[in-house]
Amino acid sequence: MPTRAQFLHHTPGSGKTLSAVGDKYVFLATGEQTGGAYCLAEATVPPGGGPPPHYHTREEETFYVIEGEITFMVDGKTVAGTPGTFVQIPRGMPHAFKNQSAAAARMLIQCCPAGFDRFLAEFATELPSADAAPLPPSPTEIEKLIRIAPDYGIVMLPPH
Repeated sequence: MPTRAQFLHHTPGSGKTLSAVGDKYVFLATGEQTGGAYCLAEATVPPGGGPPPHYHTREEETFYVIEGEITFMVDGKTVAGTPGTFVQIPRGMPHAFKNQSAAAARMLIQCCPAGFDRFLAEFATELPSADAAPLPPSPTEIEKLIRIAPDYGIVMLPPH
């Protein structure tokens, strides 16, 4: 990983695009590009999408809802996320999010420091473009996510 951040510029629809358990992540900045300071992705979460409860031991995670509705479950509280909603989750705090609406939602997700980007890249499937639809989750993908999460300081919790 470089010791300094690089100049970055993305045109709309560019950036490495991954499908991870049914959600789509377009990376606007990876840890390799930011000297490890952070990673930033635009996530598209289809109806019913979102990860199970978990927490990060290595990074803070922030969310900014751009479009649609996301329900955040954070440390036992429920937060309704509509466009313009910002949520910051400190490391060690249990959380999950879910799109409980009938339309896809988009949000920015930033993790500081970087590392979450490498986690996703290890189990997710790269898509040919940012316009491609995410793939449905598969048992193999979910098994790999659960198996490698501890390597990245991510603790998966039982569903509520």
